Amino acid sequence: MTWKKLKSKLVYENDWMQVREDDVINPGGGTNHYGHVVFKNTAVAILPLDDAGNTWLVGQSRYTLGEYSWELPMGGAPVEEGPLAAAKRELQEETGLSASNWTEILRLHTSNSITNEIGVIFQATGLTEGETNFEETEDLTVRKIPVDEAIRMAMDGEITDAISVAALLHYAATR
Repeated sequence: MTWKKLKSKLVYENDWMQVREDDVINPGGGTNHYGHVVFKNTAVAILPLDDAGNTWLVGQSRYTLGEYSWELPMGGAPVEEGPLAAAKRELQEETGLSASNWTEILRLHTSNSITNEIGVIFQATGLTEGETNFEETEDLTVRKIPVDEAIRMAMDGEITDAISVAALLHYAATR
């Protein structure tokens, strides 16, 4: 048996997400209240790589964690924009970089027990440096480091963002 939704109630909504509470019949036949987050955007992340084996990380204070976080450049892709266009925009905004070569390397679910959010990760090469264009909510630090150092940071728990960790470990396993 699979999950069966009996009814759904909108609990909260803003420009980026909805929080819903559903009454469901679970696979064992019991009933539950199930809360979940429905994102309005697709998460996109970019692993920029230059010819010397460097990548770029973005550091910022994450309100939800109450701590500083090192991550790959990333953001949200509205449905009308699409993941690749959003990835190109986010890379330029957060690092000032543009890339001539783009490859989708991974799709994932960010936290499938509480959300339906999809993450799309791109590798960007053929990089050209330019100016950043941070959003009002962003107070970012940008670091260019060897990709092997970023992989080590993911392995050692210095990078904890799930999409960044997945991207870096995928790259490490497939290069």
